[in-house]
This record gives sequence, structure tokens and C-alpha cells, in this order.
Amino acid sequence: MRTTLVAALVACASRGMQIRTRRFLAGLSADELQFLAEFQGCCVLESGRLECTPLAQRIERFQRLRVRRSSLGSADQEQKMILLLEYLQRAGTPQYVRTGQAA
Repeated sequence: MRTTLVAALVACASRGMQIRTRRFLAGLSADELQFLAEFQGCCVLESGRLECTPLAQRIERFQRLRVRRSSLGSADQEQKMILLLEYLQRAGTPQYVRTGQAA
């Protein structure tokens, strides 16, 4: 499962950033990889709502959804959000994401 998550998350990265992204993901736990995959899945499911959505809005919405259904403490939530931002930066994610593209 870990290999599949890494492959899927690397596939969401910009072409020029995939090697760097793979190295970053190699150091993460299965739980952390699953968290990142949940964000990507959330973006795919909501991609039909708006023509062009600022990435910050997608992250904010994802965070609200996670807080509602999670029993994790706020410190763990903050750590995972930092991890998400680091992943997005290493993956070369643009500030604005067009509908149908990975976030």
C-alpha cells in the first residue's frame, strides 16, 4: 500500500519535480502518506465545483472537513498541515489549480 500511495502522490507532482517529491515522500510514514492522498482525493472530488479555485481555499476546506471528523489533537493537525504545505511546494503545485488537475 505504501508503494502505491507514493506512486500516486508522485504522479500528482509536476514533471520536473517528481524526483524531488519521491525523495520527500520516501521519508514519510504510511499515515502521513495517507493524509496527503486524502487531500489529493478531496481535490479530485471537488474539482467540478469551480472553474479555478485558489489552493489556499482548497486547503482550508480540507482542514475544516478533517477537524470535524478527526479525533486528533490540534498539534497533530497542525503538523500534518505543515507536511501538506511542504509536499505541495516540493510537488510544484501552483497557487491556483484549474478544474480537473491534481491539487
